[in-house]
Amino acid sequence: MKAIIVGGGIMGLATAWGLARQGHEVELFEQGPLPNPLASSMDEHRLIRHPYGTHAGYARMIDEAYAAWNLLWSDLGQTLHEPTGTLALTGNGADWAEKSAATLASIGRPMTELSMDELPRRFPQLDTKGLERAFWIETGGVLLAQDIVAALATHLGAQTRVQLHAGTPVRSADLEHGRIVTEAGETHGGDIVVVAAGAWAPRLLPGLAGRVTPSRQVVVYFDLPEDQRAAWARGPMIIEKTGDVGLYLVPPVRGRGMKVGDHEFSLTGDPVAPRDAQPGEMHALLDRCGSLLKGFDRWQIRNLKVCFYSVTADERFVVEKQGAKGWAMSPCSGHGFKFGAVMGLELAKTIAEGRDATAHARWAAGLAGDGST
Repeated sequence: MKAIIVGGGIMGLATAWGLARQGHEVELFEQGPLPNPLASSMDEHRLIRHPYGTHAGYARMIDEAYAAWNLLWSDLGQTLHEPTGTLALTGNGADWAEKSAATLASIGRPMTELSMDELPRRFPQLDTKGLERAFWIETGGVLLAQDIVAALATHLGAQTRVQLHAGTPVRSADLEHGRIVTEAGETHGGDIVVVAAGAWAPRLLPGLAGRVTPSRQVVVYFDLPEDQRAAWARGPMIIEKTGDVGLYLVPPVRGRGMKVGDHEFSLTGDPVAPRDAQPGEMHALLDRCGSLLKGFDRWQIRNLKVCFYSVTADERFVVEKQGAKGWAMSPCSGHGFKFGAVMGLELAKTIAEGRDATAHARWAAGLAGDGST
């Protein structure tokens, strides 16, 4: 079988990896370089964690994700993940952390609740003002995202059955007949076409335009004072929701940056527009950092980074059969990278083995075993 894949971010590359592992031919097309610095996948790091609010399907899927990443580490010959544990915090009447804890308890992955007295003893970097509940789980950590994408592209580039076409924008995709046309006017065909083009996917698949919205997101990288660096390098990932701000913090593991972002979606922006950002855009996030993180007044902004999510209304992934020979692959909404390896492996299996496409779409949407309809 020959597969055509459009998009060289983590989803496209992981699907190519899954298909190549099974002995199939793959041609992958990426509009920019490989890796592409504009891709949603390209940042120093991404998080992987079990807490998932009420989404039991995705919480269950984390174990599958870890197994797929371990298989990838074996193939790459290196482990691009650093465990940190996960600290979920909530306040101001928000209840994401406690809902996550209840969901995980129901699937046999209990979290430990920390009292407001115990929290600063365990994590002295934090101020408890405004917090109401805190939950801890040993699992979870940092995926070194851009290193993973680069290593996977190099690994695939060495495979004789894989052709990588960097700097090759695709003009159109015909999922009924299994072919694509590049901007240069070249036609390429295969037994299957997978469009995994991130924020650009709705341009190639108009049917996604009303369901998948590009969303400009800004994250902040900080330089820490010398006396705080060691503690934060050993620190946990933090997910904190107190109403207006959905703060997540990525500790500076393996010499990477200290990153803080807001998970709330902008649902605006054009992925081809200039990616400039100003600190003024981040007032709410920086204010929350100031009240949550001790010594934050001495942190210095190193840089702001703009990336694009591809967001669905319910934040569930779209991985579905379209046409006789096509798949739309849009697992993002700001939480897709952690599932990159397993999404690619499982889509490869479904394509190669002829598994039920509807069941696959439900699984990718986190609906399998979720009690949702």
